[in-house]
Amino acid sequence: MDSHVGVEQLQHLLEAVVQIVADLDLESVLHRVVETAVQLVDATYGALGVLNSTGTRLERFITVGIDDEQQRKIGSLPEGHGILGLLVIEPRPLRLPNLNEHPESFGFPPNHPPMTSFLGVPIFIRGEVYGNLYLTDKLGGDSFTGADEELAMVLASAAAVAIDSARLHDRVRQIDLIEERERIARELHDTVIQRLFATGLSLQGAVRLIERPEAAERIQQAVDDLDATVREIRTAIFELQIHQGPTYSLRRDLLAVGSDLADALGFEPSFQFEGAVDTLVPPELAVHVIAVVREGLVNVARHAEAQRAKVFVDVAGGQLAVSVTDSGRGPQPSRAAGRGLDNVTNRAEQFGGTATLEALPEGGTRLEWVIPLPE
Repeated sequence: MDSHVGVEQLQHLLEAVVQIVADLDLESVLHRVVETAVQLVDATYGALGVLNSTGTRLERFITVGIDDEQQRKIGSLPEGHGILGLLVIEPRPLRLPNLNEHPESFGFPPNHPPMTSFLGVPIFIRGEVYGNLYLTDKLGGDSFTGADEELAMVLASAAAVAIDSARLHDRVRQIDLIEERERIARELHDTVIQRLFATGLSLQGAVRLIERPEAAERIQQAVDDLDATVREIRTAIFELQIHQGPTYSLRRDLLAVGSDLADALGFEPSFQFEGAVDTLVPPELAVHVIAVVREGLVNVARHAEAQRAKVFVDVAGGQLAVSVTDSGRGPQPSRAAGRGLDNVTNRAEQFGGTATLEALPEGGTRLEWVIPLPE
């Protein structure tokens, strides 16, 4: 077999390298690298496995040659065991005429296409292994050659440059986004809040000049609405200034709980958030908040015969307060003695807090759960 790289292959490699390095989108770069590798060495299947932060297993696996339906039937993506794990343990080129005969071969999962010849090369970025390029089943039934290995190694070097460039570009975009968030936060604080505050003061002054009680009451309600809007904007400003990238969102998960239970309730519950909920409530505490809100809404659906329900989450003064209020028939004996309230109470006591269930003067019930926030 020819072990030398041909002129056409070199030309194809050069063109591919130029295209890959010019791309600044990381996802596009990763897919283009695999597609190019498959074409360069006449492989049937190709994949790029990205290592996790500890370099011990694969956390991503980009494939070419296996369509979405096949992937769905195969199931979960590989993590780097068997033959794939050889490059994880010892990152150096590996060529096998038949990977099934290797002692480290684990075989394939159900619905996986059969594969025979194998070529794998590592991708190094700044001296660290980023991932591995895997190629299988050379067209024509042959084994991969030394020339194929050389092409794959050159491509892996070019891929490292392109991936590094795309990651740096993504970081620059994140910095730009942070700066834009800061600009929006300043605009909200310096312009919008000040105007709303001035409008509220003017309306408060006008209340004293109005003789009709109902008109004065409507103006006072407008002032209260403005105050609530100012609080919400201040919360948004704080979130804009704190968040610097994709983070866990308790708000999003709580809204999802409300959507999940809408059918059982017969309506969509409303939500109100005060303070930097997503920032000050850590994920390990957020799971308890979600459980409390879910328990509260489930109780409303089962017992309250309510037309409305509101979830209020407040982060202020070093504590987290969660309440679920409904417009139903008030606490019932079966509801008060239920196991659900015991669970909510236990969750509160676990963090040195309290949980109460009370009837409201205007009708309905409020479940309140309050705990101190960790410093």
